[in-house]
Amino acid sequence: MGNVQKGSQSKPVFGPYSPIRKAGNFYFVSGQVGVNPATKTASRGVAEQTQQALTNLGNVLKSAGLGFDDVVKITIFITDMSCFGVVNDVYVGYFSEPRPARSTIAVAELPRVAGDTPVKIEIDAIAIKEP
Repeated sequence: MGNVQKGSQSKPVFGPYSPIRKAGNFYFVSGQVGVNPATKTASRGVAEQTQQALTNLGNVLKSAGLGFDDVVKITIFITDMSCFGVVNDVYVGYFSEPRPARSTIAVAELPRVAGDTPVKIEIDAIAIKEP
């Protein structure tokens, strides 16, 4: 993975990709992990990582003039499906009704971008901005 690099939108990213891309009225947001971009560290708890991932997602959305209400689809990747309820408890604080369509997928591992702390969650999004 290497060091944090700059993406095409001048937002910190952990690899060779753009944090957000526009296609017509749609915006595709790359997966955001529960790592604090300023310190490059992550909490060990899934609730805290979920909160940080959603904060990171909100910052990327904001960079394109979008907000959580513009999100129509979310995909959540978690390393432990027993944490599903904890993730939901944090998630509902970020999205109002009607919430985005969503998929949640258990994965074996996520990129190691926070030193020795395992990343437990990654969240990507699709947003739309009507003209």
